[in-house]
Amino acid sequence: MKAIELDDLQKWYKLNFEKNLFGRRILFSDIEPLIHKLPAIFKKEIIGYSESGIPIYKILVGKGKTKVLLWSQMHGNESTGTKAMFDLFNYIDNNSNGKTILDNCTLCFIPLLNPDGAIKFTRENLKGIDLNRDAVDRKAVESTILRSVLDDFNPKFCFNLHDQRAIFNVEGFSNPATISFLAPSEEIERRITNGRKETMSVIVAMNDFLQQIIPNQIGRYTDEFYPTATGDNFQKLGYNTILIEAGHYKNDYDREDSRKFNFYALVKGVEFIASINSYDEYKTYFEIPNNDKLFLDIIYKNIRVIENGKSTITDIGIQHKFKIINDKLEMYKCIEKKGNLSKYHTYKLIDGTNLDFNELKLSNS
Repeated sequence: MKAIELDDLQKWYKLNFEKNLFGRRILFSDIEPLIHKLPAIFKKEIIGYSESGIPIYKILVGKGKTKVLLWSQMHGNESTGTKAMFDLFNYIDNNSNGKTILDNCTLCFIPLLNPDGAIKFTRENLKGIDLNRDAVDRKAVESTILRSVLDDFNPKFCFNLHDQRAIFNVEGFSNPATISFLAPSEEIERRITNGRKETMSVIVAMNDFLQQIIPNQIGRYTDEFYPTATGDNFQKLGYNTILIEAGHYKNDYDREDSRKFNFYALVKGVEFIASINSYDEYKTYFEIPNNDKLFLDIIYKNIRVIENGKSTITDIGIQHKFKIINDKLEMYKCIEKKGNLSKYHTYKLIDGTNLDFNELKLSNS
């Protein structure tokens, strides 16, 4: 297989991304017509229903021996992976490299695993369960659906697609972590098993590709073992699981740039899996900087605040958050940090010396 060139992929994406999906809140009603319009090479099947009765689809494509399972929006408010997934459908259908991938791989997609959480724009499902911490008990019907597909499909690789908060930056840099990766641990000791080496090798390929576009904006999540987490348990079961976290990019509050980079990562990752015979190039995985938590959307410097009747000069750090108002997603400013914020990074630093704190209309929640 001829490796995809960056310029070619950028040109293709500009012309062929899925234009019917946009923004942070992606619902089943947004993707349902797109699923029905998928070409015949995509085999579509309802594999279950959410707690409220919304269909959950499995989409199968390809005839290759290497099986890859990809799912998105197990956290309902993390939709960037879903958008990138539908961009990938277009790529598979409209690009010669995409068709070559299908000769070597069989791909199974579960877009929007948590449609109830998407409606409420929450991480949790309708019953308040975090699906990404429900891999063992499987109290949520959606968790059972995912595990059933895993057991039946028996993939060599899994892609677990998430979004991360804008608070994350790349350690040692002032940039936000626009994309972060993780090869999950299989146990508390975090041993580098053969499965993790294979997972790390795929991540190295994706990172090397993305560094050409967004240098120093790619981070690595902590590999601390979480006994109830999906990725950790799937890796433990022998299914190589790659976590992709889409994060912030400058002025990209709709996560459309992050979507593009997420798509590039998926193309490169699946292409690598389809063409590789060995997974020896894993050691540079540890050269990817860790995620840090030192990025803020806005920093007001030297602003006067009144607390307990006393006037104080301090810094205020703001994160943009989102909530549903009249069935529409609204962005609002929330106080994330107070105090000396000289170690924090932002794209928007404001001298607050002459500002009235009470007129900033900030939320504490």
